[in-house]
Amino acid sequence: MRLCLTFILAAWFGAGITTHAQTPSVVQNASGMRLVVASENTYPTLRIILPGHPNSDRAIEVIFPEHVTVRKHGETEGKHLFLFQPGQQGDRPAWRQVSQSLQYEKDFAGGLHMLARATLEDDGVRLHYEFVNRSKASYEMIYAPTDPRLTSIFHDVRLERTYVHGKDGFDLLASETPGRLTMPLDQWLPARYLASFTWPVPPKRVEKRDDGITYYNKSHSVDEPLVATVSTDGKWVVASFTRTTGNVWSNPELTCQHVDPQIPLAPGASAAMETKILVFPGSLDEVLKKVTAQRQTLE
Repeated sequence: MRLCLTFILAAWFGAGITTHAQTPSVVQNASGMRLVVASENTYPTLRIILPGHPNSDRAIEVIFPEHVTVRKHGETEGKHLFLFQPGQQGDRPAWRQVSQSLQYEKDFAGGLHMLARATLEDDGVRLHYEFVNRSKASYEMIYAPTDPRLTSIFHDVRLERTYVHGKDGFDLLASETPGRLTMPLDQWLPARYLASFTWPVPPKRVEKRDDGITYYNKSHSVDEPLVATVSTDGKWVVASFTRTTGNVWSNPELTCQHVDPQIPLAPGASAAMETKILVFPGSLDEVLKKVTAQRQTLE
């Protein structure tokens, strides 16, 4: 979120040619939660379906990934190798089902290879990106953010049920902006709300940028790389976390949860990064217990 990037979009799925590759079967766990490939987008999109809901339900939709951005050693600006586009554009990736996982692979220009794998677990979905550098270039940064977008019972446009965790426990991500609850939506949106984890807390609490988006920065850092949203009835929780990241943030209009790590990659090397999306009926206290138990298992 803080990189000054010159975004260069490279073609991924072809120049507007759509194919109809067979999508894999639905993956289901013991509780009846399902993981499916969304058919309305050719670019990689998943749905996490709550038990008893139809496969068309879009309450939890995951852009997988939203973009792939790299910065080579010695460069100051990043370049997009891929940027998500909605709808029927280009070719679908060759999805495969491997046990409880849905995955695909992709080669980028310049010798960079990516495996993207989503695995349905008992309490949510583990999202794994593995990159192999087949070139002689050294990458200071590879960034492939997962973008879970929440609607229906999880939609939280004023961030009234979206939490982060600090030294004093759980706190609403936007607790320091009480005016958001009453200001007209066209003044509140578009917005991004951020909280630092390993990065320094920015000096400006509120910043209106040239793109028309207002950026709000929490005045203190969080102690877990975590964003959690409670359902409107208080029964379910969706929480995204990773092993480490610079900051965590949300676009309230989409109620997305960003906890995205970045990795370097030397010539001829491989590296992986993972995000876990918890989805279960329970409380924030249970979220923290799961994050504490699982965070160090993430790559």
